[in-house]
Amino acid sequence: MPDPKPVPSASPHLWWRVRDYASVLRWQLAAARGDDAYRSPVEPVGPPVVLVPGVWEPWQFLRPLAERLFAHGVRVHAIPALGYNRQPVADTAAVLGAYLVEHDLRDVVLVAHSKGGLVGKLAMLRHDPDGRIATMVAVNAPFAGSRYARWIPISSVRAFVPSDATITALAAETAVNARIVSVHSDWDPHVPEGSVLPGARDVVLATPGHFRPLEDRQLEELLLELLLP
Repeated sequence: MPDPKPVPSASPHLWWRVRDYASVLRWQLAAARGDDAYRSPVEPVGPPVVLVPGVWEPWQFLRPLAERLFAHGVRVHAIPALGYNRQPVADTAAVLGAYLVEHDLRDVVLVAHSKGGLVGKLAMLRHDPDGRIATMVAVNAPFAGSRYARWIPISSVRAFVPSDATITALAAETAVNARIVSVHSDWDPHVPEGSVLPGARDVVLATPGHFRPLEDRQLEELLLELLLP
């Protein structure tokens, strides 16, 4: 949910960052509970949702959001094969596309966080010949990369350098942008370039940070608007 009045501080960004990482810790601990898949409501409503987490995030990282959607009768699919989403974007997009075919999912709404937005866009472009994906809601996705990635000596993170071949190739392909809703914070410490995607619907959330916007009530309301008849 949106932040209350700012905490008195010489640097509000520091307080926002602390709260952002506190959310990460809480969700990662919750992910340790396991669960290899999600569940389907007895009487599902609306199109199916497929979760696409960010780098170093198991699908359970998105559990809080998934449970709120499930409470409204939405079918929520997780892909255990993604693991912690450390593989290259191209590999992960292929796994996503194969999952849609294996489970014969159609009119799919992808709900993606961070790297998941890149994975989802590539899947829409290269791994969805039957048009199974209707739209994607991408939260704080680094569509233009992140300048900070060059300082992290981990290949799964350095893949977000703005000059990376996958980042530049995806940016050049705009055919599916109109089917994407790019939802993002006004202040994202991980993606200073921002998440604006030309041609996509752009939604700015009141909650600052890279992770905490996943809890923003406006995001939930947006998803329910798209999903419920």
